[in-house]
Amino acid sequence: MSSSVQFFRDQKYHELKGQCVQQRQLFEDPKFPASDESLFYQSGPPRKVEWKRPKDLCEDPHLFVNGISSHDLHQGTLGNCWFVAACSCLALRKTLWQQVIPDFNEQEWDPKNPEKYAGIFRFRFWCFGKWTEVVVDDLLPTMDGRLIYCHSNVKNEFWSALLEKAYAKLAGSYEALDGGSAADAIVDFTGAVAESIDLVHGKYGEIISEQMKLFEDLLKVHKRGGLISCYIAASSGSTIEGETQMGLVIGHAYSVTAIRKLRLGERLTFSFKAEKLFMIRLRNPWGKREWNGAWSDNSEEWKRVSNSERKSLGLTLENDGEFWMTFEDWCKNFTDVDICRIVNTSYFSIHKTWEKKMMHGAWAKNSEPLLNRCGGCFDNRETFLQNPQYIFDIKKMEDKVMVSLQQEDRRKYKKEGKGDSIPIGFEILKVEDNRSYRLHKLTVQERVATSPYINTRTVFLKRILKQGRYILIPTTYHPGITTKFILRLFTDVPSKLRELKADKPKMTCWSLLCGYPRRVTQIKVHSAEGLQKQDRSGGKCPYVLIKCENQNMRSSVQHDTTSAIFDTQVIFYKKNINSPIIIQVWSSNILCDQFLGQAVLAASPSDPREQQTLQLRGRGSREAAEVPGRITVKVFSSDDLVEL
Repeated sequence: MSSSVQFFRDQKYHELKGQCVQQRQLFEDPKFPASDESLFYQSGPPRKVEWKRPKDLCEDPHLFVNGISSHDLHQGTLGNCWFVAACSCLALRKTLWQQVIPDFNEQEWDPKNPEKYAGIFRFRFWCFGKWTEVVVDDLLPTMDGRLIYCHSNVKNEFWSALLEKAYAKLAGSYEALDGGSAADAIVDFTGAVAESIDLVHGKYGEIISEQMKLFEDLLKVHKRGGLISCYIAASSGSTIEGETQMGLVIGHAYSVTAIRKLRLGERLTFSFKAEKLFMIRLRNPWGKREWNGAWSDNSEEWKRVSNSERKSLGLTLENDGEFWMTFEDWCKNFTDVDICRIVNTSYFSIHKTWEKKMMHGAWAKNSEPLLNRCGGCFDNRETFLQNPQYIFDIKKMEDKVMVSLQQEDRRKYKKEGKGDSIPIGFEILKVEDNRSYRLHKLTVQERVATSPYINTRTVFLKRILKQGRYILIPTTYHPGITTKFILRLFTDVPSKLRELKADKPKMTCWSLLCGYPRRVTQIKVHSAEGLQKQDRSGGKCPYVLIKCENQNMRSSVQHDTTSAIFDTQVIFYKKNINSPIIIQVWSSNILCDQFLGQAVLAASPSDPREQQTLQLRGRGSREAAEVPGRITVKVFSSDDLVEL
């Protein structure tokens, strides 16, 4: 991975450490100094903060004491329980935290060779699609000889405090971490794909079928190495970090540390009147204050479970902030869950693998409509298509698609008062099967998916899409807003995701010899009906073939029917405006396909643009003899190549 790592502020760990060891001095970071400017971007501290090195806070400092654990962390005075929850999740997965803390053994204090210690550490974060290495010194903010921010419950363990310092450096200051999203931090730790679910809006506490679907989804995510956190959103009448009657803290991020589907033995089935239990284990980053309802640590439910059964479940009974709940209680008591999927793109895996494409883009302003790329959401009909456009193909009859749109991290702009995320989202449109230029007007295209529009850093959508070509249009909610984004698309088979940049065919030297298009025509063949029957037993296997000049486009085959729905869209750029469009209906056969009839269209700009039903005719001119069957089509033509 090292070859693809970029260095934050161009600081290289090995070079800096080598200089410090050679000069026998401890590293002091000039780009994130031990001063108030690294702590705050608005107000100063209420009391004097002293920056101290771990050796000044304890006798035997270590990065890790007895390994890394989700129990290591405690939140300090900063309102960043979300960061601590993300760290708790990270600590559960060795392969993930070893990416964030590279060569941890080399970074560890070595009491036998103290001269090798240089007071410098490095951490890696997935920043906007690239792994970024951040270097920090070991000077940590304290008051009265104690760490004031994230710290371990073991006095001489420092991985969490140093990781937090590196993350604060990335954000611009410690204060920039006040209030945030656990999902964002997990994405920064792992490159995961984040999805946020509103449990109240989705009625997961009420609809058992939805609850079970979510349980199976979370169980799968957790088993496959994903990370999950949840919280209770503060309502207008509640206070952040106030406590519910059930002992849960409002506005506070909890990490999910286990999910279990338990098959109960005969004794427990009789005791609980159920064959299965659906359970979830959570941890409060404060390390105390737990759920006090059913299955809480000292509840009646646990008294019915033997020690051996408890052991198989992995139950802890100390007041360490970790506790179990039934999944139903969890759905009813929490309002939001952040799911971070570690999407498997490896070809050498027993689990489902995904094809991934990632694009970097930007919403950019230009007074020329054809060059403008910040047109706002679909509600802005005049400017919506003045956004970046990405085309992709679904090759299978159906394919599950995951889309993640992530905007630039805006925390670094907090000093300028512009640190809030912009409301963003995206649309997916089914377009002509042969489109290769930007879309300028919505006519025959089908709007198949709309993401939520929210002011979070990442917007996620899962959909099953049918075979065909699609345009994905990422947008800000309001027009005229500029920022950068990354778009990630995951499909079962390669999608050939790419940005559409050209508005029309390019004029080349060949255009002078061979001609340049003078007219653009869009056709949508909706359906065919009343087709000639094959025999007494039933229908044909029809498809349509659409011809223009030397171009042919074919629909998929509809099986055993004389009335087929095609919804096939095509677009042609015609060099000769007198060339007709020919729509033929064929029946697919094993030996030889059978011609069923055709319609010939002039497709001029003055022709009606409404949906029309045309009688099929035999081969030849528009006046050829009628044959059984009709097709329903929509046709749009224009001599302005950038109208459609």
